[in-house]
Amino acid sequence: MVTQIKAAHYMIFSISAFALFILMSYYASTNTVATQLHSHINRAFHPSHRMLEANSTKIELNGANLDLNSSQSHSADSISNLIFKNLVNPSGSINGTYYQYLVNQSQAEIPNVNSESQKYANFNSNTTSTSTTTTTTVVPQIPVKKSPPSNKTIDTTKGVITRDLYESGHIDSPPICANNGEDIKLVIIITSAPAHLQARLAIRQTWGHFGTRRDISLAFLVGQTGSTQMDDALDAETKLYDDIIRGRFVDSYNNLTLKTISMLEWVDQHCPKAAFVLKTDDDMFINVPKLLQFIEKKQADKRTIYGRLAKKWKPIRNKKSKYYVSLEQYKPPIFPQFTTGPAYLLTRDCIRDLYEKALNETYLKLEDVYTTGIVAQAVGVKRVHVNEFLNRRIAFNACNIKKAISLHMIKPPEELDLWKKLLDASVKCK
Repeated sequence: MVTQIKAAHYMIFSISAFALFILMSYYASTNTVATQLHSHINRAFHPSHRMLEANSTKIELNGANLDLNSSQSHSADSISNLIFKNLVNPSGSINGTYYQYLVNQSQAEIPNVNSESQKYANFNSNTTSTSTTTTTTVVPQIPVKKSPPSNKTIDTTKGVITRDLYESGHIDSPPICANNGEDIKLVIIITSAPAHLQARLAIRQTWGHFGTRRDISLAFLVGQTGSTQMDDALDAETKLYDDIIRGRFVDSYNNLTLKTISMLEWVDQHCPKAAFVLKTDDDMFINVPKLLQFIEKKQADKRTIYGRLAKKWKPIRNKKSKYYVSLEQYKPPIFPQFTTGPAYLLTRDCIRDLYEKALNETYLKLEDVYTTGIVAQAVGVKRVHVNEFLNRRIAFNACNIKKAISLHMIKPPEELDLWKKLLDASVKCK
């Protein structure tokens, strides 16, 4: 009997010891993996290697190779934060899953964006985003200094001085103009809606590549959204490309004039010595070589805006119209001639005068009428018609593309098609 009891005790002890051995082995292996992971990260971001260079990488997404290029340096601490979240690889290249999140963001409705933008808008306005689907992908928390949009609601049809609506300054300002743009021949500012990631990617991969030249600078200008999710997406995009300017205005159709004023302020503060400034939109195709040829012929010109000139346009007095202009906003029966908004070119010597005068005129949401018409006339800036600024959609044949400076209503997938036709040296045009 005693022998049987001892045997039972021995068996119980053996089983317990084996279970304890398995448990300790599992813990040790888990701890080793965690230790190795942290050791790898610590080596990757050792203080002696504080900056990482984000290399070009190709991502297979829905059967298409997408080439993401960035020559900008990134803070090791910021990228380390993304690596821990499995969003960016240690090399600095973007993770395919997170890229899908960014693409989804460009197609998705910002949660509660209508109610939030109405709450924060400078005045009653419609947001620039469109509604399709939403995403639940976790976004990185990258600290960025922000200030909340103004919660004022003002009826501008009653006649409001623009200075009372505009908040100066910029949240993000990329370092694209060394020495105040002294060696910059052309700075291109592309006004973009925050959700238009695909449009920005398409431009970066096509005609936006001219921004890598030392004599050309290029940046996208966006406003605030009131959405933490969209702000986080813009934070991540900014970390990768460092080519986004963020103003302090709420990004909406009714605030397009504030957006243009923000562009003028940024150029005046950061790039005042650049010879020419092109203002354009993210649904445009710009033939940069053709534009540079045009600029070479205009080096001696002063205080001029070039573009597609609109003459004898009348204010719309129908209150139901999207383009309604009240008598309090603008009383004369005809607008001054102006260059249409999709793309226009400015000489550097008129930037400051346009910015300062724009703040002191009665606000009008029609940004091209306001900036290149009313304000430009008030400060004596000439507006000159240029046939090559088409600012409209045309047939996509190679010679049309090569002869034009600016084309409008271009979808992101079409940018690459136009880019290939522009570079096709086998096509001979008369």
